[in-house]
Amino acid sequence: MKILVLNCGSSSIKYKLFDMDSKEVVAQGGIEKIGLKGSFLKLTLPDGEKKILEKDIPEHTVGIEFILNTLVSPEYGAIRSLNEINAVGHRVVHGGERFSESVLIDKEVIGMIVACNDLAPLHNPANLKGINAVAAILPDVPQVAVFDTAFHQTMPDYAYMYAIPHELYEKYAVRRYGFHGTSHRYVSQRVCKFLNVSPIGTRIITCHIGNGGSVSAIKDGKCMDTSMGLTPLEGLMMGTRSGDIDAGAVTFIMDKEGLTTTGMSNLLNKKSGVLGVSGVSSDMRELDAACQAGNPRALLAEKMYYYRIKKYIGAYAAALGGVDIIVFTGGVGENQALCRQEVCSGLGFMGIEIDKEVNNKVRGVEAVVSTPASKVKVAVIPTDEELMIASDTMAILNERK
Repeated sequence: MKILVLNCGSSSIKYKLFDMDSKEVVAQGGIEKIGLKGSFLKLTLPDGEKKILEKDIPEHTVGIEFILNTLVSPEYGAIRSLNEINAVGHRVVHGGERFSESVLIDKEVIGMIVACNDLAPLHNPANLKGINAVAAILPDVPQVAVFDTAFHQTMPDYAYMYAIPHELYEKYAVRRYGFHGTSHRYVSQRVCKFLNVSPIGTRIITCHIGNGGSVSAIKDGKCMDTSMGLTPLEGLMMGTRSGDIDAGAVTFIMDKEGLTTTGMSNLLNKKSGVLGVSGVSSDMRELDAACQAGNPRALLAEKMYYYRIKKYIGAYAAALGGVDIIVFTGGVGENQALCRQEVCSGLGFMGIEIDKEVNNKVRGVEAVVSTPASKVKVAVIPTDEELMIASDTMAILNERK
């Protein structure tokens, strides 16, 4: 069975084609600058070489058609015919309270995704463009929606509710939803297999640390709490997002700077975080270089970044009544040994002990980086959201048979 996984943004489309019999990625790439000058498709050839194909791509249907034509092209094709594609799985950012699991897409589902657009105005409409484009080009191919928010729907009400007038929840569904759910679900399941333990009775804290970041508390395989909220702005300090901030500070800054709600949202989402504090970059590699050079603002940003993660781990250990496994994933979590070391330093009172020598060697591979004496296993598990989407899609197709 071959499944195409699509992740559509406002001006981009990422894709992977899986052969699910072997779980092999047979083709992958992405389109950038949709609707802009200089749009292109960047694909990865079987030998790892990157190839850029330039083309005018005014909108998503043209982009998806370009991807499909490339998949069957004589020069870069991975399949002989589009008939080999059995289904398409889509990343959909926000499922609100309507979706607690992945679903087969039909008109009713599309309507419910549209109803969630207010909760993710930058993401859901773009995800829908991909769904509609596939429906136009491959009308007989089943499509599945896999939601970033679905995994977190097991949170208890006392964890997801905000302490605001209840009618605002009733009218607008204002509550914590959480994101990166597909990643948190994948790594929490995978680490149990990797360590040969049952999810039942196991308390896991998963740290998805990248340009965007979130931490989740998982017990018995179910999410009990997560750091992102109504939007992906809440929680950790991120590349350009502020993370947790006093709401009073928000209105204070708006008054002093004369900012509209749009202007304030832009400040908190795009100009804050590591970039805003350091004044250097939102990229942790560039921040690390600035720290090595002794840049004081970069050093402050780095300390703040690690401290926030550490603080959430402590909070979630309390919420879970202890912790058995801590997982690091995402671009920074998988590849930056310093992040893992600094976050775990000072947590010896919880029984956490990092093996510095092993940790320094681990980059982008599955590994245990805690010492044998550590009471808490600390593991690195590279995330694979696309495989999770493909697996969900295959499972739903099999249920239809």
